[in-house]
Amino acid sequence: MVAARGSPGGAIRVLVTGAAGTIGTAVCARLRAAGAGIHALVQPAAPVEGARRVVAGDAGDPEVVEAAIGDGVDAVVHLAAIPHPLTDPPLTVFAGNTRATFAVLEGAAGRGVRRAVIASSYSILGLRFAPRTLHPAYYPIDEATPQQAEDAYSLSKQVDEATAAMMHRRHGLDIVALRFPFTAVPARLAEVAQKCARDPGTMAADSWSYLHADDAAEAVWLGLTRPVRGVHPLLLAAPETMSATPTEELIARYHPDTPLRRPIPGRATPIDTGAIERLLGFHATRLLPVG
Repeated sequence: MVAARGSPGGAIRVLVTGAAGTIGTAVCARLRAAGAGIHALVQPAAPVEGARRVVAGDAGDPEVVEAAIGDGVDAVVHLAAIPHPLTDPPLTVFAGNTRATFAVLEGAAGRGVRRAVIASSYSILGLRFAPRTLHPAYYPIDEATPQQAEDAYSLSKQVDEATAAMMHRRHGLDIVALRFPFTAVPARLAEVAQKCARDPGTMAADSWSYLHADDAAEAVWLGLTRPVRGVHPLLLAAPETMSATPTEELIARYHPDTPLRRPIPGRATPIDTGAIERLLGFHATRLLPVG
């Protein structure tokens, strides 16, 4: 567990980058519920309820990171990123995301921080944003599934995880890299689920997986507070897909040449979440009503 360094009441102080985003908002709410002190880095300027410090700026700027850390934090949650490669030039996506991860982790480690949680992505596999249809090497997908990046965003997440490993070797920073699937608040999840019901192919690249933002926040909290050493990229997802169709039927229809390494019963997600369950004790509990 992360030890607090001089916070009132012994509560940990956490720098959250991307604090005004979908996951960042949920993470800050979870931190407030735990009584943690929040330092928020946002872009553009946005209010963050309950934050003791809010800094607006680019997470890739070391001076901005330093200002957000302020008088010191105990841990970092790095969520700031360009979230997809669909609207910005590839170089902007790759350079912006990888620079921000390096700047935040280097800046925090230089101030003595020894625990971080960073946002990696299911998209590290390369399926979601590839310019052509790709298929997983096997199901259920796990942390060892081969990566097939053909876009700048997926590649940036590969580099982010490599940066995390370097920061651990260089500074002794212990890092959990959460490979989030499609993650949203309930209204947005329901909207995407309706599209998936009409055409399951729209979520085939995502393996029909999803995560409620509040479950994402709980995973972050466990990543901050469980006794973890080293660097751990971890997949996570709701235990069931957002489709009413049995998962093996979906795989046979949309990924017909992808082998099954074990049966996937009913609507179970085809993502193996065993690693995060064993390491952090995390289980997603907020499920979409599907049917």
